[in-house]
Amino acid sequence: MKIFRKFGSTVLALLALAGIAGAQKWQDLKHEPKFTAGAVALLTDGTVLIHPEQTSTPQLWYKLTPDITGSYINGTIKPIASLPKTYGPWFFGSVVLPDGRFVIEGGEYNNTKPVWTNLGSIYDPVKNTWTSVTPPAGWSQIGDAQAILLDDGTYMQASCCIGVDQAYFKPKTLGWTSITNTGKVDRFDEEGWNLLPNGDVLTVDAEDAPNSEVYNPTTKKWTSAGSTIVRLEDPSTEEIGPAVLMPNGTVFATGANTAGCPNACEVGHTAIFNIKTKKWAAGPDFPSITVNGKKQGLDAADAPAALEINGNVIVMTSFGYGNNFPSVFFEWDGKKLTKIPPALNAKNDASFYGKFLELPTGQLLFTDYSSEIEVFTPKGTYNKSWAPKITSAPGSVNRGKTYVVKGTQFSGLSGGAAYGDDFQDATNYALVRITNNATKHVSYAKTTNPNSYAVQTGAMAESTNFTVAANTELGESTLVVVTNGIPSAPVSLTVQQ
Repeated sequence: MKIFRKFGSTVLALLALAGIAGAQKWQDLKHEPKFTAGAVALLTDGTVLIHPEQTSTPQLWYKLTPDITGSYINGTIKPIASLPKTYGPWFFGSVVLPDGRFVIEGGEYNNTKPVWTNLGSIYDPVKNTWTSVTPPAGWSQIGDAQAILLDDGTYMQASCCIGVDQAYFKPKTLGWTSITNTGKVDRFDEEGWNLLPNGDVLTVDAEDAPNSEVYNPTTKKWTSAGSTIVRLEDPSTEEIGPAVLMPNGTVFATGANTAGCPNACEVGHTAIFNIKTKKWAAGPDFPSITVNGKKQGLDAADAPAALEINGNVIVMTSFGYGNNFPSVFFEWDGKKLTKIPPALNAKNDASFYGKFLELPTGQLLFTDYSSEIEVFTPKGTYNKSWAPKITSAPGSVNRGKTYVVKGTQFSGLSGGAAYGDDFQDATNYALVRITNNATKHVSYAKTTNPNSYAVQTGAMAESTNFTVAANTELGESTLVVVTNGIPSAPVSLTVQQ
């Protein structure tokens, strides 16, 4: 386990990247923040919460709202309510709940002190308030532990560092139900969780490497998912890389396998889990780069990754763990790793600085503890069979009223972006976007209480509630359901007073 993170000066190196794939684009926000941006979360009304991590005021949070055309690049950032003064976490568990609230739990730091806190808080975007959440009974630490929504919408939280504690959250009472005697063979520290199409949760063990495990929510038991073939953890720190479920039915897991840094770093490995055969295979290694005359292996220690709408995975790497710049970005298409253009601030970034968030535009929001927030536009587009499909929707709606839209694949094919512990921002839930036919202006209707968060569900019936925003433009419009940046075909809609 890491003790604390350091930020400081180190040798900067510029890379000449051969064979860079074309068409990708990184763009700065037009209205950049005046704070250093860290964790991000997509609320179900289309706005984005942003936490200024690595600052002296970690109680502060902000909200990015897209402009009237739906552009996040041209959006505006404004402060929201602050956390209680006693709670200012860095690196914590986080989920957007089915009722639209956002909850954070624990923190490797609290008010800049490395304490692995057990505090938590829940944000209500309607009331613009934070409410403290007490920890599960007997939990002295939560720290930088992982969190996830199970396929039925249950929020499951782990404890980072003591035993194998995990618990289910009760949103109505803000209480917990502890899950015990699960059979987990090692503690959860540094691991990441992936929701699989069968409802199980996959993790790559950071201590019991190269083992992996799956959690069955029905039996509430962890069992082995087999060896990852190659080791994906850094044996000195137990840091590990992100893993992402892809539309092709595999989980691409990345490694932080390093040694001897910063003077010499082994390359990070990757592994691929086939969800049908339930078998692992070794993937390609990340390459080495030369920094100041020394050969250093790239890896994804505590790094971000995300599923692009084209079905590929983008992953951020650097050499070693800590203050090791610059970062190098790769795209995995299921067959090969390809270097792609780096983020605009990549020369100043170690991999663990980065965070990705799936936007409903099909783009990725990227933060890196700087005041330069970027938007990445992938090349290509999605397979039409991956898109949500609407089977039933109202023909007319009124502002402020709540309705139901029904269809298939509303919860998408993947959790979306990944990091592991420290930060979670899965987006396998439907957003509803309304576009006025005359003005082309965009409004998001807040979605709540989807009937499922299951991924890759095919023809299974799904639904979600949506509440039409008070400022939605009147008149003839279209409605789409969009998940992880992939929209359904539009249906006609009339917005009334």
